Amino acid sequence: MKKIRIVFLFSIIIMLAVGMFSCAKTAPISAENYFRIHVRANSNSEQDQSVKYAVRDITVELLTPLVGDANNLESAVSIVKKEVPNVEKRAKECLKEKGCSYGAIAEIKREYFPTRVYGEYTLEAGEYLSLILTLGKGEGQNWWCVVYPPLCFSSAIAGEITYKSKLAELFSKWAGNG
Repeated sequence: MKKIRIVFLFSIIIMLAVGMFSCAKTAPISAENYFRIHVRANSNSEQDQSVKYAVRDITVELLTPLVGDANNLESAVSIVKKEVPNVEKRAKECLKEKGCSYGAIAEIKREYFPTRVYGEYTLEAGEYLSLILTLGKGEGQNWWCVVYPPLCFSSAIAGEITYKSKLAELFSKWAGNG
């Protein structure tokens, strides 16, 4: 009987997850519901692009554990606002380690982004609240993702999309796998 309950409960969870996931793909995406991060390289030189990814890595490493538990947009923005000085400091340290003579500026502001399509997912053009990290002149190709909700899209590697599911994480914890 216990096995039947577990199978039944697991089936319901799977159906809910599939339903929520499919709704998320087709629901209109409003810029008002998203908080983005945008790292702009100094230029398109090989060195500046490499540095951009190094800065991205330390920024993601800093912010991921902090915003991972944010339950709403306001919470995620509040957490990141507190970390802006640390983001900028770490970016500048990374630039110095890499031998760059330019600096970095981190700020949270609304900024226009064009429509981006990744498979079935579309982020419509519009003004998004974003953490903007500008390296030097900020004239090179950029990297971005969505901080909240935690859906990171990596335009750095063509076609790579990483989806993070709170439901899957909760189920994993409940099942004793995390």
